[in-house]
Amino acid sequence: MVAFLAPSTDAVDLAYQAGMENGGLDEGEPGERPHYGDGYYGAYLRDPDGNKLHIVYRVDFSLQ
Repeated sequence: MVAFLAPSTDAVDLAYQAGMENGGLDEGEPGERPHYGDGYYGAYLRDPDGNKLHIVYRVDFSLQ
């Protein structure tokens, strides 16, 4: 599995949507993942070759 760090929740949504529109398979729609910690938002999909991808945005609470 490969993970990509996104700059925002919107970027996670857009990347997931682009992957799905280009032959990807759903492995977990975009959304909060509280079991990974506060401020964790991610999506999972498989590319057409079967590789699992994770796109994630993590809130940096130190900046707030």
